[in-house]
Amino acid sequence: MIQRKEEGLQALGEKTNYAQDYTPEVLETFVNQHQDNDYWVQFNCPEFTTLCPITGQPDFAEIRIAYIPAEKMVESKSLKLYLFSFRNHGDFHEDCVNTIMKDLVGLMEPKYLEVTGFFTPRGGISIFPFANYGKAGTKYEKLAQERLFNHSPIR
Repeated sequence: MIQRKEEGLQALGEKTNYAQDYTPEVLETFVNQHQDNDYWVQFNCPEFTTLCPITGQPDFAEIRIAYIPAEKMVESKSLKLYLFSFRNHGDFHEDCVNTIMKDLVGLMEPKYLEVTGFFTPRGGISIFPFANYGKAGTKYEKLAQERLFNHSPIR
């Protein structure tokens, strides 16, 4: 078994230091040991919070992240700290989901990645933004198009 510390991971196994605002720098990766396989990795964050950039009131959501890894994978504690860093950050629902997707694509360069936000109602309306990515020029680009065009926002 590979020791994750040998891969330079900083957050795993250490005392948790919570950021007070959006901090993508806390994200860490490790090497995918099964690069010859296509498989899904999914994270569910049922306690995601951010602030409305207009009112400053909290917005609550479940964030679901699913991806097919290539060479790198996101370390789960660093992902938790990253998602927590939105807690005092003001952004619209759609911006949060797209920012998370872009940060994770830039970090890992996965074959495929999707992020869905299930935000609780505000003013009687729920918002469920969805953003995805498929590596250009591959079958994963087609997968991204298919999943986007056939996406159902129903929980």
